[in-house]
Order: sequence, then C-alpha cells, then structure tokens
Amino acid sequence: MTTSAATSPATPTPPLTVGFDLDLTLIDTRPGIKAAFEAFSAQYGVPIDADLVVSRLGPPLEQEMAHWVPEEQVTDMVARYRALYPMYAIEPSHPMPGARDAIAAVREAGGRTIVVTAKNGPHAELHLAHLGIDPDAVVGSLWAEGKAEALRAHGAQVYVGDHVGDVRGAATAGAFSVAVATGPCPAEELKEAGADVVLTDLTDFRPWWESYLA
Repeated sequence: MTTSAATSPATPTPPLTVGFDLDLTLIDTRPGIKAAFEAFSAQYGVPIDADLVVSRLGPPLEQEMAHWVPEEQVTDMVARYRALYPMYAIEPSHPMPGARDAIAAVREAGGRTIVVTAKNGPHAELHLAHLGIDPDAVVGSLWAEGKAEALRAHGAQVYVGDHVGDVRGAATAGAFSVAVATGPCPAEELKEAGADVVLTDLTDFRPWWESYLA
C-alpha cells in the first residue's frame, strides 16, 4: 500500500500595500488651510502669514503654531484652530493631479492603500471622504520617522510623499520611497534625502507602478 505525503496548503502572498502622505501628495490642502488660518487669525487676534504657512506644509501643526504664539499657548491654540478647521478647510481643498488614478492603480493590481499623515486622523478622513478618495486605512498624527510605526504595522512596501520627512519615514520602515515634487521640497532635495525615485507628480505614478510590479 502506497502512502502519499500530506501537503500543506500554500501560504497566500499578502497583497502589496502602498502608503501615501496626504497634504500636497494626495490632496492640495493649501486653499483650505489658508482659509482656516485666516479665520483663526481674525477670530483670536493672532497675526499669521497664511501664505507663508502653506508654503511649508508637512510638519505637525504644533510646530507651525509655535511660530506664531508663545510656547505656553501652543496646545490651546492648536485646539482652537482644529475646532475651526472643518468649517473652513475641507470645501476649498482638491485632489492633487493623478491622486485618484494612483489609488486606482494600486487597487487594480490587487494591492491595498493606506494614508499616513501628520494631520490628525479625523480631519484627514474628512478631506478624503469629501473628495471620494477611499483608502483601506487612514493613520494620522505621525511625522517623519514616526510614520514608520504605521507603515510597519500595515506591512507597507512602498511609501509615497512630498517631503524629506516622508523619505525618512519610508527609510525607517524599510519601505521603497517614492517622492513627488509637489510640496515644499524640490526634486533635488528629495533625491539627496534618499528617495528611491522622484516623480514630477502622481500623474507619473501609474507608469512607475507598472514598471515596479514588472
């Protein structure tokens, strides 16, 4: 009598997961953030150059607020600004070129998409819902190397962002760093920070993604 050896079912390969930053990667939040800061300035009498603010988006709100109010007021003023944010910042903001197609390209390949951002999670979700962009997960309040926490937890192999902080976050997580030159950091600075590839914007993502999969 011949006995055949039992074979274990093959372990399914987990889907590729691609992480995206939010501000100036997926969504142009500059019009909304400018409007929110102008409303905050008018309501609380804090002189703020809103154009300067939106020229350096990326780091956490607390860092930006510290430029405009005394250190002991930062926590309180951040809370006041965030209370105004949904009324002023969501409607004027719009998708970055290629953003929806980049999410679709990952999905079409059977992959997952996550958003990992320094913006607080509830406001990030409001932006995405308003624009009909539906990632598989959203993680907020993480910046630079801190983003590696979420990227590792979700098994992200690729992270896409516009800031040198995003490049550092990808490197810390051991993820492939795709940088887009649509934020405050020019392409050369992103390359020098260690980005594996720099795209002009997300309209270049699908061709890159297809070559990456190949």
